[in-house]
Formats: sequence, structure tokens, C-alpha cells
Amino acid sequence: MKALKIIKKILNIVVGIFIVLFLLVVLLQRVSNNKLSFLSFRMFTVVSGSMDPKYKIGDVLIAKEIKPENIKIGDSVSYLGEQGTLAGKVVTHEVIDIEQDEDGKYIFHTQGIANDTPDPIVYEDQIYGKIIYKAFFLSLIYKVVATKFGMFILVFIPLLYIIGSEILMAMLEKEEERRKKV
Repeated sequence: MKALKIIKKILNIVVGIFIVLFLLVVLLQRVSNNKLSFLSFRMFTVVSGSMDPKYKIGDVLIAKEIKPENIKIGDSVSYLGEQGTLAGKVVTHEVIDIEQDEDGKYIFHTQGIANDTPDPIVYEDQIYGKIIYKAFFLSLIYKVVATKFGMFILVFIPLLYIIGSEILMAMLEKEEERRKKV
């Protein structure tokens, strides 16, 4: 009985920490409009098919802040669009060419794999980071959570489980104490 309590407690803590960390990272980026990173990492979700088949809609990508001189042709980068239809949107596309202006600042030419035309010019200060990882597990969670049923299954049920098991453990402890007195 005691080992079961310890295992449940550890499981509750791990699930709780994972949910809280995931929500904190998502909220941090949403509230700051992607201006803040978490230990130089940012998390983005693919919302269009412009990088298909490399990245599909709903994929969660992890970007790491990187110095502009370390970005190479062929790297996928996330940046804040400033011109045309991309203005104000976070875009993740592949670098197809790199230049430097007379001040030594980097200028990137990017394009979605599935797009026919390149994006407007991207300056180094627009770059959020280089994509270093496609988070399969988080992508799966995001795709499921994006539905009402998935949100219920992956968020509310674990929270109810944690709350319910805590209530149950408290009730069992009280019953055990009551029996010891009798």
C-alpha cells in the first residue's frame, strides 16, 4: 500500500510538472508575442503547408537562438515577417541565399519548400532562431489538443486524475488513522 502511494505521488508530480512546463512555455511565448525565449529556445507550431513535406501543419518545432554568421544555406529558420502578406507573422522557411550589407549585417533570402517564390528579404534582427528539432511527441499532443475531444483527453482528464487521486489518498489516510484509533 505504501509503495503504491509513493508511485502515485511520483507519477502525479511528473505529470503535473510536464503540464505546467509545457503551458508556461506556450504562455510565455503567447504573452510576449514570441519576443521572449526560454533558455534561448522557442517553440513554434506550423500553420501552413509551405514547408511540406519537411514540416507538416501542426508540427511543433524547436528553434534555438543562433548568431547570424552561423546560419547556413539550407537551414530552416523562424523569423518575424515584416513585409507584404508575412508582416507580423512568424514564418519558418529555408534559407536559400545569404548576403551582407555594407555595415556587415546579414541579409537572408528564404523560401518555403512548397512555395514557388522567395519571401521578402529577412534581416538578421528578424530571426528568432534556427530550427534544431521537430518535436514528434509535442506535435502529436498539439494535433490532439487542437480538437475539443483531444483537449478534454489530454488536459482535463490528467488534471482530474491528479485532483481525484489526491482526494482519494487523503481519504484513505484519514480512514487508516480512524481504524488505528478503533
